[in-house]
Amino acid sequence: MKKISWLLIILLFAGTVSAQDKYFTKTGKINFDATSPGSPEQVEGIHKSTLCVLDTKTGNLQFSVTMKGFEFERALMQEHFNENYIESDQFPKSEFKGQISNNSSISYATNGEYPVSVKGKLTMHGITKDVEANGKLVVKNGKIAATSVFTVQLADYKIAIPGLVADKVSKSAKIVVNCLLDPLPAK
Repeated sequence: MKKISWLLIILLFAGTVSAQDKYFTKTGKINFDATSPGSPEQVEGIHKSTLCVLDTKTGNLQFSVTMKGFEFERALMQEHFNENYIESDQFPKSEFKGQISNNSSISYATNGEYPVSVKGKLTMHGITKDVEANGKLVVKNGKIAATSVFTVQLADYKIAIPGLVADKVSKSAKIVVNCLLDPLPAK
């Protein structure tokens, strides 16, 4: 009986350790800023329910957002973003699937700040493109904070800016990622 009890404890512990290799959040934040330089009007939105999963063993990283989840200061701007530019009904999600290139240099079991390089594919507006970005992981007390800032060219994703607002909307968008990842609960 003792052997069976110890075996169960070992199996439960092994399942917990395995689950600690994966971290996630449903409340990550992504800021989207396409304000044209010199424009008095801010063209920026924030998404507060970004899904992110990180596998610390492989460095695989995935983000997913619903495009209608971006909130803008002005309702009209949000409407234009969804209907005219991003076409959220036709292209409801944006995803990033990639990998941390320098994953082996990160000690996920040790509190600290680690610079990262991420490579992968970003799908937005129905177009998938290769993306590389630098960022930072902060490991603290069993949680991981992930941050990155990068720029995408809107034309690369066939997002057209009408001439009427070309002086207000930039041809590129700055993307700021902030996610606090918790260990994925064991099944």
